[in-house]
Amino acid sequence: MSLPVVAELVRSGFVEGHHYGSVVALDASGRVEWSVGAIDVPVMPRSCNKPVQALAMVRLGLDLPPELLALACASHSGEPLHLEGALRILATVGLDERALQTPEDYPLDDEERDRVVRAGGHRTRLQMNCSGKHAAMLATCVVNGWDTATYLAADHPLQVAIRATFEELVGEPVTVDAVDGCGAPLLGTSLVGLATAFRTIALGGDPSAARVAAAIRQHPEFVSGTRRDERKLLTAIPGAIGKAGAESCYAVALADGRAFALKTDDGAPRVRPVLMAAALRRSGVDREEGVDAEAVRRTGTSVLLGGGRPVGEIRAVF
Repeated sequence: MSLPVVAELVRSGFVEGHHYGSVVALDASGRVEWSVGAIDVPVMPRSCNKPVQALAMVRLGLDLPPELLALACASHSGEPLHLEGALRILATVGLDERALQTPEDYPLDDEERDRVVRAGGHRTRLQMNCSGKHAAMLATCVVNGWDTATYLAADHPLQVAIRATFEELVGEPVTVDAVDGCGAPLLGTSLVGLATAFRTIALGGDPSAARVAAAIRQHPEFVSGTRRDERKLLTAIPGAIGKAGAESCYAVALADGRAFALKTDDGAPRVRPVLMAAALRRSGVDREEGVDAEAVRRTGTSVLLGGGRPVGEIRAVF
């Protein structure tokens, strides 16, 4: 499948490369307002699925304070607040780090990783960026009396229930299944389906969706990290929710039901915030009352360096 160019790498005035991908914007009614590329074919949303998974767990009886529910939605940076939060989730049901089945890893955030290495630390399951989600999955299992040793199996009651909720929110049957980087089942959907799911959560049409949306809005630093572009974007747009995923997938929804989802073919993380900021600007979000337009612009700025000084940029072209 041939996808259009969505961004250019411009160095010293010369276009030296391209990113190819797809973007969709839904209006407040849920209809496609505009799109670029292939928006109706399955993609792997990766960690963009986490708020939907968290919503399913809330429906199953997971009861966490807002900051920990936000952490259940997170690809966290591995900062102390994230690690302590994951341990708190586990402690609510009498478990500890040993119950996690995340791969051992260093913190996602460069500063935190360097701090761990300087201190002689090593990879751990807790530091892996999905440990908040896994802790929440384990807590949901305990609440329901389900086996915790097999919580990642596709036929486990937890994963079966998550799949049903996922299909409900995206409005499509799952036709592509995989295993995510953290070991959990990964469900595919189209960009329209992903944007639709985020729209449903943002509107808070049922109590579980409202709780997840409120948690993300109140604690964006738990959903990503204190230094991350996702937190800065959500802070700049009142009422927004959002989640980035691996392989350059990203979904954002606004309080009025407008929603955006994107994916690049090469999966380069550097272009993801550039494209989302451009999508929001194309729909005029940066010009709306209460929105910090300069902060939105900054999240979408990716400078190319030459000799340590700016000589170009990655720019969206849709």
